[in-house]
Amino acid sequence: MTLTRRIDLRAAKGEDARQLLRREWLVTNGLGGYASGTISGNVAWRYHGLLIAALSAPFGRTVMLNHLGEFIRFPDGRRLQIGGEEPSRPDETGSLSHSIAEFRLENALPIWRYEVAGIILEKYVLFLQGQNTVHIHYRLLSSQAEVRLELGPSVHFRGHEHPVDEGSLDNYQFRASGEHYEITQGGDLPNLRLVLRGQEPAFTYDGASQREIYYQKDAERGYPSRGTLWSPGYFSVRLRPNRDATLIASTEWWHTMLALSPQEALGFYHDRHRRLIACADPALHSAPAAELVLAADQFIINPVGRVQDAARAHAAGDEVRTIIAGYHWFTDWGRDTMISLEGLTLATNRHTEAGWILRTFAHYIRDGLIPNLFPEGRSEGLYHTADATLWFFHALDRYVERTGDRATLRLILPRLADIISHHLRGTRFGIGVDPADGLLREGAPGYQLTWMDAKVGDWVVTPRRGKPVEINALWYNALRLFEGWLREERGSPGRSNLENSKPEGAISLPNPDDIAAHAQRACESFNRRFWYAQGSHLYDVVDGEEGDDAACRPNQLLALSLKHPVLDQQYWQPVLEAVRERLLTPLGLRSLSRDHPDYKPKYFGDLRARDAAYHQGTVWAWLIGPFIDAWLRVHPDDHAGARKFLDGFASHVDEACVGSISEVFDAEPPFTPRGCISQAWSVAEVLRAWVKVSEAVKES
Repeated sequence: MTLTRRIDLRAAKGEDARQLLRREWLVTNGLGGYASGTISGNVAWRYHGLLIAALSAPFGRTVMLNHLGEFIRFPDGRRLQIGGEEPSRPDETGSLSHSIAEFRLENALPIWRYEVAGIILEKYVLFLQGQNTVHIHYRLLSSQAEVRLELGPSVHFRGHEHPVDEGSLDNYQFRASGEHYEITQGGDLPNLRLVLRGQEPAFTYDGASQREIYYQKDAERGYPSRGTLWSPGYFSVRLRPNRDATLIASTEWWHTMLALSPQEALGFYHDRHRRLIACADPALHSAPAAELVLAADQFIINPVGRVQDAARAHAAGDEVRTIIAGYHWFTDWGRDTMISLEGLTLATNRHTEAGWILRTFAHYIRDGLIPNLFPEGRSEGLYHTADATLWFFHALDRYVERTGDRATLRLILPRLADIISHHLRGTRFGIGVDPADGLLREGAPGYQLTWMDAKVGDWVVTPRRGKPVEINALWYNALRLFEGWLREERGSPGRSNLENSKPEGAISLPNPDDIAAHAQRACESFNRRFWYAQGSHLYDVVDGEEGDDAACRPNQLLALSLKHPVLDQQYWQPVLEAVRERLLTPLGLRSLSRDHPDYKPKYFGDLRARDAAYHQGTVWAWLIGPFIDAWLRVHPDDHAGARKFLDGFASHVDEACVGSISEVFDAEPPFTPRGCISQAWSVAEVLRAWVKVSEAVKES
């Protein structure tokens, strides 16, 4: 089976062409590295390039091959460019090359079809799984006797988040040894190694040149937008009908990057992607859901920079896996990982990797918290989060229910006891239970501890200090899950093993009746404190810095969508209706209702303007998952209605990152996609909800 998504570019012109320039493609390597660009071939911002390598700390992801100039040279000397032209001035937007007839994805592999002067040529970009090696492959489909393909590599080695004007290009050098070529910067970065496979390959060194280009999207986002690329010359290769040429670019050693021929690499790629679809839940075997199975694969990575993690895991007979929160700029985040785990790994039947992810994060528990994120190029996490740890309980529950892996539960259970103990007595960042009412409070000056975490300089846009609604819904759910696990394990044959598995210094396992008492008290206080009768919905925060916050936000959904809903049933219908009327869109939920004075209808502009709108109206795709959970809890027989809430995503996979789902959208029509072009929890929650509504329809 080959999944194909096709975009006809021949008729594009004017405004249509400008919109097409904003569509992007993405391929990844299972290490966090990627290649990406516009479907037109233009480089529009700092994250675009043909080889963004995932390197060990302290480098992190590094742009190693920015662009290829692509030309066809005819026997009569004519030379035609076939790729997109790079803009060099702010008044240019780049052009949709008249030669590009079609862009398509085949099992998520990006393929371009060029038609110019009687030439028909196809290209694909393949990133090898588990390597920082990319194949850029060309095939002549038309019947010309002979043409030559010329490829001019352009580079600017830098961290993928670093400014495009960073550093000097004066120390770049190019050297050749037979058919092997290398570009070096003269520092500690690995060399960029290049090989051209095909008929009569050659390289012409032209003394090296530099050219300035304009990065349109960086300019729009308020970042430096002029950068310079260095090029040593150009490769050339003879093309004949149905004969191939492949440029291989890599930061690996020669024997690794050349271990697979282009034909072998392509075959393994398609075999692997077909296998991913075949192994997924049957509800995900056809498009567009099957395409999202392949998109999900891009987020599950082996973090190559964390050498100690790998050594520890290998000693225990495990492997290290984590989840990249989004492309291009996110690393692995605890919250995003735990929310995404069910959709990315369990719906796709990648149970072994789910276990690796949970055990990896369990190792990092400190002071009752899991990391909020791992910064680029670093091995230690940052812990400033109030909810990621509580989502860990949810993810573990979904894993154990799906797999029956009680061994992992028993391994982690003492760590969960430590988490509960720290939260009951209080831990870092003001996170702890209020003894007055049993509710969980959080907050520390200068920190944003919930998922609404935008911050610009010292300005925390939505601090939500106090007792946020979803934090307490997650806390109650965690207590009930923990109580249930304790009761299940208390008399089980694995009890002695459970006691022996306690990590050094961990507390003894508590009595489940004591945990139940904490949960009951939190539930009673929650229903007494959070119901906002005037608005017929829940307060977003109680006991906040300015009192109780009555803003209508999607966070309240978790009070009825989680496995153990903290909200009394009498409030389910009005809360769901308030969210449906005021927050629901075809692509997720608004983060704030329109009637609030802080509501922002668009997410655009420089960093300060974007972050001011990030959680103040901007639509988040991942929230469609909790909404569908809540909908089916209130309307358990309305399977068809629940399914319709996913319809908007079927057309969105042709926008932004083709074949994936964006992070956020404007809060008003036409709901323009914004933020990360491909976001883990967006893809994960649509996949999870897809399976859930499909199972409900099947059971009915």
